[in-house]
Amino acid sequence: MKKHTTSLSRVGKHALALALTPLWVVSEGTLALTTIRDDQTIDATVALDSYQVLAGATLTANGAATQQIQLRAGSALDFGASTITAAGDALLVGSDAVASVTGSTIVSQGRGIVAARTGEVGSTVELRGSTVTGQAGGAALASNSRLSISDSLLRGAGAGSSGVRMFNGRLDVANSQIIGAQEGILVNGDAAVTGQADIDLQNAVVEGQEGAAIVVAGSAAASASASIKVGNGSRLLGSDGTLLEVRNASSADMAVDNAHLVGNINVEEGSSATLALNNRSSLTGHLDGVSSLSINDQSTWIMTQDANVGDLALNDGNVQFGQPDAYHRLTVENLSGSGTFVMHADFSTGQTDFLDVTGQATGNHSLLIGSSGEDPQAENQLHVVHAASGDATFSLLNGRVDLGAFSYDLVQRGEDWYLDGSRKVISPGTQSALALFNAAPTVWYGELASLRSRMGELRLQDGQPGVWVRAYGNKFDVAASSGVAYKQVQQGVSFGADAPLPIGDGQWLVGALAGYSRSDLDLSQGTSGDVDSYYLGLYTTWLDKQSGYYFDGVVKLNRFENDAKVALSDGDQAKGDYNNVGMGASAEFGRHIALDGGYFIEPYTQWSVAQFQGKDYTLDNGLQAKGDTARSVLGKLGSTLGRNIELGDARVVQPYVRAAYAHEFINNNQVKVNGHRFDNDLSGSRAELGVGVAVSMAERLQVHADFDYSAGEHIDQPWGVNLGLRYNW
Repeated sequence: MKKHTTSLSRVGKHALALALTPLWVVSEGTLALTTIRDDQTIDATVALDSYQVLAGATLTANGAATQQIQLRAGSALDFGASTITAAGDALLVGSDAVASVTGSTIVSQGRGIVAARTGEVGSTVELRGSTVTGQAGGAALASNSRLSISDSLLRGAGAGSSGVRMFNGRLDVANSQIIGAQEGILVNGDAAVTGQADIDLQNAVVEGQEGAAIVVAGSAAASASASIKVGNGSRLLGSDGTLLEVRNASSADMAVDNAHLVGNINVEEGSSATLALNNRSSLTGHLDGVSSLSINDQSTWIMTQDANVGDLALNDGNVQFGQPDAYHRLTVENLSGSGTFVMHADFSTGQTDFLDVTGQATGNHSLLIGSSGEDPQAENQLHVVHAASGDATFSLLNGRVDLGAFSYDLVQRGEDWYLDGSRKVISPGTQSALALFNAAPTVWYGELASLRSRMGELRLQDGQPGVWVRAYGNKFDVAASSGVAYKQVQQGVSFGADAPLPIGDGQWLVGALAGYSRSDLDLSQGTSGDVDSYYLGLYTTWLDKQSGYYFDGVVKLNRFENDAKVALSDGDQAKGDYNNVGMGASAEFGRHIALDGGYFIEPYTQWSVAQFQGKDYTLDNGLQAKGDTARSVLGKLGSTLGRNIELGDARVVQPYVRAAYAHEFINNNQVKVNGHRFDNDLSGSRAELGVGVAVSMAERLQVHADFDYSAGEHIDQPWGVNLGLRYNW
């Protein structure tokens, strides 16, 4: 290897300082350097030494250990799996020089890397898979120079040092970490070279251990300017909670893309900063002095205290006014675009978050105001938005705010918008309570329908005893006039057995039944409920073959397990559950009248009474519901027309059609929600229509199918179906 040894004193400190203006002067003292004039390669066999590489030459290191390396203008370094340990600055890269450092370690008592310039000609450094530690700073980057860092750690370890100090150069950081004992990245101004610092962070961490993550600070000689991109999950960490600090008549433009930041942005008076949140990004922190803020692509700014912003532009973006237990004021000079403001309000205290647009407001914006299960103490109005001018519109997301038993609306009066406590409808929580307490009678009667159909099987076989099982399903549409509108779908199974009871005239059967049903309630807009019903019962049947008269009676005891899932206006969900019991009895009396040709007609009347236990329960958002004891008295008058078709060998097919008029007499079942009283009212008349067929497959085996429909004042049954199987002893 050719080498030439000289000393820095012989080269001249002043000349080197001019070559590296405005940033760098190497360490004091005399440092022996090995001069590389032609392309050279060093490895682990070469003794520890310091190098300067002259123009046109490339120094290649593979597994070498060195001291300081200086690249003069137009030279190059390919540094792989090697180490630099320096008493002063470790790697100095002159103008138009290129340094590539891969899989290496640099440790310096001065600065780890210095990327310099001469005039307007900068230098280039690429750092890959390496670690750099400098007591005076991790790296220094001159104007028009470029430092690219990937899969590396760069640290300024000494007191007051920065991870990177830069002027109007370019810093690209990917999958890496920059740490400064003071600030993570410090941007200064350069009076000699116009432009700005460009910083691109991708999946990077920038940390200031005793200051902000990034500081943009000019001086009396030159202000500083920076364009900063924070993307792909990058994080900024400031020891004092400051992500970005702009001062000394400087400026910064920060764009956050698919990253989530926590901390503050502080802009000193006389300086300026703009911020853009893009691609589902978020910032949780305080903005002080930001002149322009744009929030786009479902990104969110979460405020932590009162704030002032110059221009606020929303493009499917969100501003969240802190947490529910704190209220903040946001003052904006101008508002544009379309987005959502997540706010909170308390009717009981009159506290609310507040948006104040002092200039012009345009666009269409939504307010998502936090819901509560507790009622306001007074139905007053809460002032939530003021806009001095412009044609902006504000509306409630989901069309309401749920507060306790009621939901409230937003009203505009001139340039102001109010949450109006006097305009209200029942809340989804109230609706769910009404629906669950209202569902017990329809659950009970839906289960009873399978027993009514069983009578066809008994009469088909002259009342022979046996065992039976039925599967059934029903759908009920309950109208708003009942107190609350909902749809109920029920599915269940019943089974039982009966035996003869030899008393009196005619033929008596007595039996026991058990079963289970599940009812799903749909109240729309995401609010639902379900009722699991378990039941036991006793029944008796009397048939007089000679006269055709019959009697059918049943007593049934139910246990209901009720669950509510309430979709609230602010996107949250409230839940609650309770158990109660119900008991009722039904009696049907009619006559089977045989006609010619196997036809028959059965006029009948049926009367049912039921009572359901009242119960208290509380949703997990604080809403309190109390159902009084509910009652039902239902009367029916109807007739069945059918025909027995004999197929021989004890096989009989019995198709039939049934029509009835039904009337519910009870109209004052009541429910209290947060102390407010509401009526559940299923009273009124309805028409019922059913068709079915009972088939005797053999002497002991029968099957049955039944289909029902009804329409009435408060409740309709679009369909009901049950299928059964009976085996006679």
